[in-house]
Amino acid sequence: MERVAAAAIIDAQGRVTGWSEGARLLTGRTAQEVVGRPATDLLAEEVPSDVLAAQAGTLALRHRDGHRVELALTACPVVGPDGAPTGYVVTVAPLDPAGAELAAQAFQQASMSMSVLDLEQRFLRVNHVACQVMGVPEEALVGRFYPETVADSEHSRGFLGHLREVAETGRPLRYESFTGAPALNREHAWSIEMWPLRDHSGELTAVALSAFDSSDQYWARRRLALLNEAATGIGTTLDVVRTAEEVVELLVPQYADYASVDLLDWVLGADEPPAIPDGGVELRRVAHGSTREGTPGAALKLGETHVYQPSSPPARALREGRAVLAHAGEPGFVQWLAEHDARAPAGRPHRQGVHSMIAVPLRARGTALGVAVCIRTAHPDDYGPDDAVFAEELGSRAAVCVDNARRFARERSTAHALQHSLLPRGLPGQAAVDVAHRYLPSGSLAGIGGDWFDVIPLSGSRVALVVGDVVGHGIQSSATMGRLRTAVRTLADVDLPPDELLTHLDDLVTHLASDEGGEEVAELGATCLYALYDPVSRRLSMAAAGHPAPAVVLPGDVPEFVPMTAGPPLGVGGLPFEATELELPEGSVVALYTDGLIEDRDRDFDRATDELLRALGVPADSLEALSDNVLKAVMPEHPTDDVALLMVCTRALGGDRVATWDVPPDPARVAGFRQAATERLAAWGLEEAAFVTELVVSELVTNAIRYGEPPIKLRLIRDRALICEVSDGSSTSPHLRRAHAYDEGGRGLLLVAQLTQRWGSRQTGSGKTIWAEQPLPDT
Repeated sequence: MERVAAAAIIDAQGRVTGWSEGARLLTGRTAQEVVGRPATDLLAEEVPSDVLAAQAGTLALRHRDGHRVELALTACPVVGPDGAPTGYVVTVAPLDPAGAELAAQAFQQASMSMSVLDLEQRFLRVNHVACQVMGVPEEALVGRFYPETVADSEHSRGFLGHLREVAETGRPLRYESFTGAPALNREHAWSIEMWPLRDHSGELTAVALSAFDSSDQYWARRRLALLNEAATGIGTTLDVVRTAEEVVELLVPQYADYASVDLLDWVLGADEPPAIPDGGVELRRVAHGSTREGTPGAALKLGETHVYQPSSPPARALREGRAVLAHAGEPGFVQWLAEHDARAPAGRPHRQGVHSMIAVPLRARGTALGVAVCIRTAHPDDYGPDDAVFAEELGSRAAVCVDNARRFARERSTAHALQHSLLPRGLPGQAAVDVAHRYLPSGSLAGIGGDWFDVIPLSGSRVALVVGDVVGHGIQSSATMGRLRTAVRTLADVDLPPDELLTHLDDLVTHLASDEGGEEVAELGATCLYALYDPVSRRLSMAAAGHPAPAVVLPGDVPEFVPMTAGPPLGVGGLPFEATELELPEGSVVALYTDGLIEDRDRDFDRATDELLRALGVPADSLEALSDNVLKAVMPEHPTDDVALLMVCTRALGGDRVATWDVPPDPARVAGFRQAATERLAAWGLEEAAFVTELVVSELVTNAIRYGEPPIKLRLIRDRALICEVSDGSSTSPHLRRAHAYDEGGRGLLLVAQLTQRWGSRQTGSGKTIWAEQPLPDT
């Protein structure tokens, strides 16, 4: 009930002669209803005798609606000229003095700041906490205009605007603010509520407000928000240093005025983690940052190392595996600061005011990686237990990201090393083609791919050219690439045609997939292009398994792609491969490559192939220069796949370096061919090789006549080695055997194998060819 007072005038006969507005509010009765009636009609019960005697006390009235109203009464007699009483002036008020006192005490002693301002924003009442916040007593505020009591700032202008809004609209409002206060030395978070005050008639009379210091809740929310930011802002790249930089960027300036990340050296390399020493710990600075541009207060430069003493917070954090707090004045803090001042005295002015630090270990999967250090200088609050909990959680998340980056770098380095060891470092000597090659691993997070290339010398001065690409990335792809490269070399040594070789290779990939525990064949699939070039016939035969066709540049002509059927990728199985053959003039350039050169999700395929042909058509001083020009013109800016490029320029062995004879199946003619071979060697200036060559020609021609079938041909090739070949129409291949003491034959091939550098046989379309190579006398 409102605290209102009421007055009534009662004459000497006990009738009501006057009735105030307050009396109407207390009883619900108007003056017209009451004036002239006996006062006793208003009573709910008889007035106690002690009240009548004292003319003060408590009495009960009946409200107009029937309920009982207890009031505190005071009666004052009114006397006439003769001194006799003519009536009484009676005042009454509701009985609630204890409640009013409690309400006043609650307002004054509330734990939050509370104030009451009039509609003109002048202070009417201020409680004890509000006085503490404002830094002045209540007497200095009451009656003053709010803007006169605070500094002009964005917050105070906003606060005043909210007061006016409540005064004008009569609607309460609630909002949060982060600001300082006149008597506080730092900013606080406030939850502020304003509401209108109305009198008994409902008219707006003032605005009341309360401000609750919610700084603890605010910082808890900020720490949670930082953890959420860490989930998306740390580890965006699988790079150790960049991950450390992201940690610093998250901490400064929201959580620290300065932050640094120091890692153990092994994290940045490929070594296994060593045990943490009991003494000083050597750490390498990989990232730091501060609220001052350039981080002038840092005692270490990026990349430098420092040995932290056992008592220092970073060393303790690393050794104990928990966040370590340190504040100004503590021994460990003082020693740590002194070490930094001694190491970098130029940064001493920027370290003044440092009052709190926290060192948190970066541990992932039970392994210590390093330490993150946060320092507060301008921020007034020291780090506390809640900050330690937050730092450990953040450090744990950051450490996992750092460890992931470390593991990725290690796997990538291992895959790169494995692939590099499997790729040809120096291509073997041969005279069929000039060669230039490039291999560029991608910068993709997927890791190293399974691209490879090879140049394989074959018999008869021929050469095999290979490019391939294994599906996927990483160590698995590199290992599969190595197996396929070895298989291609083995099959090439058998001298299979390109289409047959790819058929055998396809079977191998299928078997490899079946050996991988039921994995899909496509997961171990690969593409491959295999080409054979014969410098004598100048013919290039090739077949592809899902691989891009090579580009050819004939002398004086424009570049073009070889029209050929790509065939299915390796590992599909059951489908044939088709061979393509073309004759190339000497000096033709052939470009073999993997799909990473022309295929990219952000590039148009047709445009990339046009760029490749255009780059191949630009004159260059050498194959090496042409290779570089192609990569510059065609490679995407950020390749997502590995690229292997094999450039060859064809040579030809003319008639002056090749001698061929048709051999009739008559053993009596063998001596004549020995003589013809000797004469050709003399013409070539290779008389020193005549003795061995005569034996080889005699043995191979004799075997072809005795065991082979016509037609029989003898061919000598002068290349980097002297090659003797004998072809016949039989497909039966010879083999070495050990002759017994009394055998009349069986020693010929053994003799050939011992006298020559190497020998072998290959199948041809019409039979077989037996060949033997011997080094030239001047090599």
